[in-house]
Amino acid sequence: MATADPNFIHLSSPQKENGVSESPGQLDAGALFVLKSRGSWLHSGYHLTTSIVGPVIFSFPFALSLLGWAPGLLITTLQALITFYSYNLLSVILDHHAQLGKRQLRFRDMARDILGPRWGKYFVGPLQIAICYGAVIACILLGGQSLKFIYLLYNPSGKMQLYQFITIFGTVPLFLAQIPSFHSLRHINLASLLLVLAYSACVVAGSIHIGNSRNAPNKDYSIKGSKENRIFGAINGISIIATTYGCGIIPEIQATIALPVKGKMFKGLCVCFGVIVSTYFSVAISGYWAFGNQSQPSILSNFMDENRPLLPSWFLLLTNIFTLMQLVTITVIYLQPTNEVFEKWFANPKMDQFSARNVMPRLVLRSLSVIIGTTFAAMFPFFGDIMALFGAFGVIPLDFILPMVLYNLTFKPSRQSIIFWANTLIAVASSALVAMGALASVRQIILDAKTYNLFANV
Repeated sequence: MATADPNFIHLSSPQKENGVSESPGQLDAGALFVLKSRGSWLHSGYHLTTSIVGPVIFSFPFALSLLGWAPGLLITTLQALITFYSYNLLSVILDHHAQLGKRQLRFRDMARDILGPRWGKYFVGPLQIAICYGAVIACILLGGQSLKFIYLLYNPSGKMQLYQFITIFGTVPLFLAQIPSFHSLRHINLASLLLVLAYSACVVAGSIHIGNSRNAPNKDYSIKGSKENRIFGAINGISIIATTYGCGIIPEIQATIALPVKGKMFKGLCVCFGVIVSTYFSVAISGYWAFGNQSQPSILSNFMDENRPLLPSWFLLLTNIFTLMQLVTITVIYLQPTNEVFEKWFANPKMDQFSARNVMPRLVLRSLSVIIGTTFAAMFPFFGDIMALFGAFGVIPLDFILPMVLYNLTFKPSRQSIIFWANTLIAVASSALVAMGALASVRQIILDAKTYNLFANV
């Protein structure tokens, strides 16, 4: 179902050998300006870590409280292995097409080339943009909540509202969104990797300290609730774990790697998953050990006892500052797909990237993108519930179903081969998880609906 498309990089045999592409004039402005292929495998590791690892890891102890020790750790391990496998499959597919002389730069390009034009235009492209922009809104909301936490830590009777903190936080990505290309974020994303390690270490240290203190909570590892609630809780826990490994921009990250790309993404994935193993498991185990079935949806909430901090204020401040700074980097990296679309539609690839003709629409559209995202975050502080539903319908299909389908269609492994049935099994199991996750998310939205108010101060 391959189709010719001027947006792809077509390479002749000598160019493929030397890692040199044809004239940049063949690329649209989105690929030319945003997805510059100048990075190394190490840079891809920075980008991958920022796109996958974030403050969502604070929900791991809560997920374990819904599943219990053995099932929780087993699912966390299995999901890590499946995620690494899935992302490596995407990389292998991209390497394969690059070696054939047609390098695919975007998720929608993969879908269009392998599944057909309509799949890229009407399904994969819009789904990816919705998920990535939803992540932008969610990060801005989390940033505002983190700022509010710091404010109340030092001013418990303060009167400022959540929407004010969201607005303050939104001004930072408003400026950083103007960084011209994905590759230009490499140093910021290195800082993001270090921030992840820093706040994860703080959470682990805080959990161990509280768990060993004289005022340690009672360590009860039984699963609470009625049979129905335990079933839905288990589904919710599995969905939380699955979506914490989500990315949605693997092709765009690989597009930032300089030619030749073969094997480089695997090294980047190894860097990323080194961080994942060291942070996900340490936060999950220490948090659940300390708080058991009293674990909150964010472990940071367990560090407060009726508005009284269980750890020194400076320690909580430091943890939240690290978290805030990393949330900014995640916001910016998930703006890249929309930035790329804006450049494709409104920039002129025949003119210089920094010409007035290209700078003005970039400045206006990227600023509007952040302003609209900040407005949504302020209006809908319950957006986390909605994002859980988006995650079920978007993150899982993009990251755990499509890679299996695309690989089987590209390489056509024998139906008697292990890889064919492994891919099929993962795709089917992930499809079931989509249905179960969507059901649990809708149920949670219904339960929380009575608390929903525009600009609510939660």
